[in-house]
Amino acid sequence: MAKTPRQSSQPLLRETERPLQSRPRKLRDPAQPQLLLDPMPERVEPCLASLKTRPPTGPDWLFEVKWDGYRLAIHIEPEGIRILTRGGHDWTHRFPAIAEAARSLDVATAIIDGEAVVFNERGLPDFGLLQQSLGGRSGKRASQEASFYAFDLLYFDGHDLRDIELVSRRHLLEGLIGKADGTIKFSETIEGDGDDLLADACEHGLEGIIAKRRASSYTSGRAGEWLKIKCTQSESFFIVGWEPSSVAFGGIGRLLLAAYKGNDLVFVGSVETGFNRRKAMALRKDLEKLKTTKPPVLIQKKGVQFVLPTLIAEIEFRAWTHDGNLRYASYKGLRDFQDNAAVCKI
Repeated sequence: MAKTPRQSSQPLLRETERPLQSRPRKLRDPAQPQLLLDPMPERVEPCLASLKTRPPTGPDWLFEVKWDGYRLAIHIEPEGIRILTRGGHDWTHRFPAIAEAARSLDVATAIIDGEAVVFNERGLPDFGLLQQSLGGRSGKRASQEASFYAFDLLYFDGHDLRDIELVSRRHLLEGLIGKADGTIKFSETIEGDGDDLLADACEHGLEGIIAKRRASSYTSGRAGEWLKIKCTQSESFFIVGWEPSSVAFGGIGRLLLAAYKGNDLVFVGSVETGFNRRKAMALRKDLEKLKTTKPPVLIQKKGVQFVLPTLIAEIEFRAWTHDGNLRYASYKGLRDFQDNAAVCKI
């Protein structure tokens, strides 16, 4: 005797007679149509660190060395390697050694966030030497000396990782980079109390440390999940003029500096140290091309030669005065527009 078919507790048709449907599949990557992948971003606006005077406390944070170099993103794509600056400029040809090292990584597609650095004779990252290896500010030379310290993995073998917590992204990145001492290196987590780590970094001549929330996703811009704590404060400012001198290098007695306050430029003081003869002579040539009779900022000084606010200087300083000027400022060098140098906002 035939058995009566058993009714399913989950019938294929609902009362509305509509069939059940699964979740829609992700779009296929046109470059790899046989795979179900997250589309690979053409470019990711970088996550930026907010400046703080003290490291955060508690187990929610991990720490890394603050590398003094150029922020880059390595794109490993089916068509080849692209190396993009923070501002989105393609500098693959400027870092051939890094590009070659990226080709040897065992991955089909990836976006790796990190910093290109050049080390000095003391084994410390030196931004000036990095610029020199590229032919100077706005130079056209390719750097064979630069290393790349990788600290985040945004896309990996067809998967967008930006919504995954930081520690998981870094775990995958460490597995990809490995421990080999090659041109591309993994930026190690440094364990310990933030204040002690900062003191050690300063004692060893490093620029400072970076603190990141362990559970944070990757968010473009400054969201407060990444913090930078420097041994000496350093920011980028517009040069808006100079005070001539008959005895100083390049005839530059002081550089006058400006920062953003809202959408306006305001005067934040001057700098008269940190120059050598070569830097000062090159800077004077750039300044001469930008001379103007109209002051870019409100300033009560006589005998000043004003310039258009075009050149961006990296300035180290100890603190701010009560009236909003820099204290103990020292000139570090010019930033490159293609590095998307961010002028200080106060």
